[in-house]
Amino acid sequence: MAGIGAGSGAARVGGGVNLLALRSHNAALLLDLLRRAGRTGMSRLELAERTGLTPQAVSKITARLREDGLVTEAGRQASTGGKPRTVLRLVPEAGHAVGMHLDRDELRVVLVDLTGAVVGERCAPLDLGAGADAVLDVVVAEFGEVVAGLGLGLGTSAEGQGGAGATVLGVGVAMPGPLDHTHGVLHRVTGFPEWDGFPLRDALARRLGAPVVLDKDTNAAALGLAVEGEAGAFAYLHLGTGLGAGLVLGGAVHRGSRTGAGEFGHQVIQLDGPPCSCGNRGCVEALCLAAVARGDVDEAARVLGEGAANLVGLLDIDVVLLGGRTVAAESARFVRGVGTVLDARARREGVGVSVPVRVASGGGRGVAEGAAQLLLVPLFGRGEG
Repeated sequence: MAGIGAGSGAARVGGGVNLLALRSHNAALLLDLLRRAGRTGMSRLELAERTGLTPQAVSKITARLREDGLVTEAGRQASTGGKPRTVLRLVPEAGHAVGMHLDRDELRVVLVDLTGAVVGERCAPLDLGAGADAVLDVVVAEFGEVVAGLGLGLGTSAEGQGGAGATVLGVGVAMPGPLDHTHGVLHRVTGFPEWDGFPLRDALARRLGAPVVLDKDTNAAALGLAVEGEAGAFAYLHLGTGLGAGLVLGGAVHRGSRTGAGEFGHQVIQLDGPPCSCGNRGCVEALCLAAVARGDVDEAARVLGEGAANLVGLLDIDVVLLGGRTVAAESARFVRGVGTVLDARARREGVGVSVPVRVASGGGRGVAEGAAQLLLVPLFGRGEG
């Protein structure tokens, strides 16, 4: 699934190896196959057959990966008449990534191994309007706690010398937009205009002593879903303290040339509607949150469905996935309500079968796990967004 991720730089791992810098295209192919094979592993001959590389090339690359501690031998396959083949497998604990979800009122942090499995988790209150210093203090403290759970300490420099740099690739940070994913700078975060222009990525990298990748919460969640196997073109709609969308088109997270795609919540569907925190009136987000606030979940689902129907009509996507804490509280009603609107739109337009609607996998930590994948996907040859 080339192109679904994004990442730059990496902290050093055991033996002084820079994980993201060491990968060649072929090494990444082998690592990804071994990741998918799990504990069962694969022989060098199988790796050669699956990649089209020569056995000699596979032997050379895997020897280097073993030397770097990323790959190890995992026994031998039963003989089929020739010499038993040695099986190789990925070493999940050879490296870790931290994923953070900075919501308007909560911070969730996960520590994952190279397979993406969560091996540590923290959750703490957060006031996104408290100012940069206060927010960064909470982030740094929770980062320290989650890596300390595995006996890992904080890094001491942006180059990853010591501490967390021993096994942590870096930190993926996901938060509400709009923001500039490429340069790691926030724009006028909806409801928090004081963050406009703040270089969050670089500020956090200095404080944490580790590389940082910044993206919107919805993009991170969509990335995580794609990595976990969600296929085709899909939209992930996140309704929590705000409303946004993550789009995967052609196997890639679609961010747009200015990394501003997915501001789904601020499409105006009622010209004289209530004011929204973005400055417009009648936005899907404002209408949804107002309905939720007065306890009218069915109306919130209907409004969300109208916005989703516009998106389906515009992009011809294959599936709509719903997530976020507000959806989680009434998931069946939201799925039913959004599905009803999409069904009605499909009948009116004579397109036959409606686009399916499902709750996204991942639950409450789906965004944080997706943020961690911002660091992992390049290691396995999945490209950079």
